[in-house]
Amino acid sequence: MKSLFLLRHAKSDRSAAHAGDHERPLNRRGRSAARRIGVYLARIRQAPELILSSSAVRARTTAELAAEAGGWSCPLRDSRALYLDSADAVLGQIVEQDDRLERLLVVGHEPTWSELASRLIGGGRIEVPTAALLRIDFEAKRWSDVGFGEGGLVWLVTPRLLARLELDRKDDERG
Repeated sequence: MKSLFLLRHAKSDRSAAHAGDHERPLNRRGRSAARRIGVYLARIRQAPELILSSSAVRARTTAELAAEAGGWSCPLRDSRALYLDSADAVLGQIVEQDDRLERLLVVGHEPTWSELASRLIGGGRIEVPTAALLRIDFEAKRWSDVGFGEGGLVWLVTPRLLARLELDRKDDERG
């Protein structure tokens, strides 16, 4: 089985000085959200074995902060192609991955991520908010066997949901 994690970049800082859209950084909330996602994957013991990230500053920073907060030891590769590519092109990169990998995290952008997620699970409409993380599983032994309509959505979490769960857990511990 192959598990694909799709992570939309965290909230960016539109007011920050930057040379263009590709260079737009994360804001404070986005940095916190990226870290929360990284900790979540570490806690549930589903850290990725490889991260593919858009080369855009906000996506790459999201990936780096998540990996650091989660203590992941996997390589991170960035790709300019993931910046504005179509769902078809992103799938083209996914199917080229090493079959020894079971868990792949891909970090990118809207509207591609919502379209990609929807098509991978065979339809419906999934909207991927900033810093949302989805897990889609495929009954496949090779990444080249992964395709549209072949996946099953296991879960979709947002930093806000994780924060609420953390607060609920703390309330339960108190008593």
